[in-house]
Amino acid sequence: MAFSALAAGIPVPLAVARTNLIGFRAVSRGLSENHEVAEGYSARVIIRWGDRVATGAASFNPDELTADTQSKQFGYNNDFIAFMPLPASSDNSSRGLLCVNHEFPSAPLMWPGVAEAELSWAQTQVEMAAIGHSIVEIERSHGVWRQAKNSRYNRRITTSGTEMRLAGPAAGHARLRTSADPKGTRVVGTLANCAGGVTPWGTVLIAEENFQAFFGGSPRRNPEARAYQRYGLADDPIFVSWPKYSRRFNLEAEPHEPNRFGWIVEIDPYNPNMIPVKRTGLGRFKHEAATVALTADNRVVVYSGDDEVDEYVYRYVSHGRINPSNPLPHGDLLDNGILYVARFDDDGSLRWLPLLFGVSPLISENGFDSQADVLIETRRAADLVGATPMDRPEDVEVDPRTGSVFVLLTGRSDTLRLQPSAANPRKRNPFGHIVELRPPRRNGVADHGADSFEWGIYLLAGNPNVDSDGAFYPGPVDTDGWFINPDNCAFDGRGRMWIATDGPSEEVGFANALYAADTMSREGPRRFFSAPRGAEVTGPALTPDLETLFVSVQHPAQDSDYHSPSTRWPDFRGPPRPSVVAITKQGGGIIGT
Repeated sequence: MAFSALAAGIPVPLAVARTNLIGFRAVSRGLSENHEVAEGYSARVIIRWGDRVATGAASFNPDELTADTQSKQFGYNNDFIAFMPLPASSDNSSRGLLCVNHEFPSAPLMWPGVAEAELSWAQTQVEMAAIGHSIVEIERSHGVWRQAKNSRYNRRITTSGTEMRLAGPAAGHARLRTSADPKGTRVVGTLANCAGGVTPWGTVLIAEENFQAFFGGSPRRNPEARAYQRYGLADDPIFVSWPKYSRRFNLEAEPHEPNRFGWIVEIDPYNPNMIPVKRTGLGRFKHEAATVALTADNRVVVYSGDDEVDEYVYRYVSHGRINPSNPLPHGDLLDNGILYVARFDDDGSLRWLPLLFGVSPLISENGFDSQADVLIETRRAADLVGATPMDRPEDVEVDPRTGSVFVLLTGRSDTLRLQPSAANPRKRNPFGHIVELRPPRRNGVADHGADSFEWGIYLLAGNPNVDSDGAFYPGPVDTDGWFINPDNCAFDGRGRMWIATDGPSEEVGFANALYAADTMSREGPRRFFSAPRGAEVTGPALTPDLETLFVSVQHPAQDSDYHSPSTRWPDFRGPPRPSVVAITKQGGGIIGT
């Protein structure tokens, strides 16, 4: 039996005693040029696009953007955040490394009077330097967070300047070889980095998401045409200048180059000399996250969503086991294991389907000649085994108290679902929903390696007071608590879920925000932090003492331009600047209580 009863086709969560873990007064919904945070809290920008990162970096000058200066400065459109305490393996909450993804550039907001199609080669090189990842040492003094200048840990990882190693079953395969890398084992850069995760051995996993947006050419005249189509590569990509100027992003010149993106990248923030590694064992798709858990017998599990309508939810399980007492890296555990995709059955049961070469239908007759082929074309493999298409699966996170796994589905804004299912019950779902998965327990511990889970719908987003929205929440929700388009989330040490949204804020009349919810008591959601106009809130992360909450404010003033942006946040002079905000309680204390 599933853990929840079926009522009107919607699994209803079990009632749990209230614990009252959420103690702040909600922020009122609305639109503003500035951010807003709950009463009694302070939200300060700690680092912005263009701020110095690497030693010797120049000061930010929006009138003189160059690839060299940008490669040493904080990148654009920051997303995922990990706070990694210093020293390593400690729970220090006053000093640490801020590890931040940079997902994509926004040319109309970076340069005056320039559209993406009009960029020069020099400007394109700035874009390549503006995305990737930043590692910045920060410290808290008298309650205020600041950058630690000239730290040996500070560095930028970019699309054009950082060499990476390919590892796992697909490394060295012919479909990963290029003229610059005839062995298929090295690749320069990472891009479209969205969410991510942290490993038990102290490394950071960053997810390559919408990589197709940077490649162009003629995908039809190409041996990889079938794979291109499944991943959405087109003649004219969003970032049209990249294939125009750079051979490696031109599909006709380098047909295998796209196969070297769409992976999970492992970075050791404590070791600046470590070459980042693309772990091909985790599959290739538009990864939204890389959330790590352990099985009951200490095998490593990595959860991830494929961020597109009618795509799937995945789980990787290692063959080997982690030694919790061994501080040495265990990254090789990410190379040897099994990748699974989820099938949600209408009775509330979930089956993890293995993606293994040689097991029908993943055989030569269907175009798979090795496990490398299965991983390079993960989407097509998932199609064939019968996975459940979902309403744009994004973040996948684990509740540390219960072991439940929460899948955030942003929704389907433009397409109609022809055949709704219990897991995706709305034909038209512009608002998104959240699904809860419950692994079985083994010796009192959630077993994330089990073949079967139970599942239920945690909430259906939208306005609960509008019947046509079809919204459903696990408990009472106030006027400012309901939301649309859940995107990513984080659980804190007390088990509260912090939900970030990414919806059409200008159209609905209120900004994207960060909400708090207690999944056990079914309390919340409650609006805690509101973004400025045009922005989304991403990457929530907390310090171990739960006294600081970091959030990314991505693409402020989106859908406007350099000359007349909808906001000039956060400086209110010059262009808007994506930034990381540190939120603390006035007078100190645990966030959210």
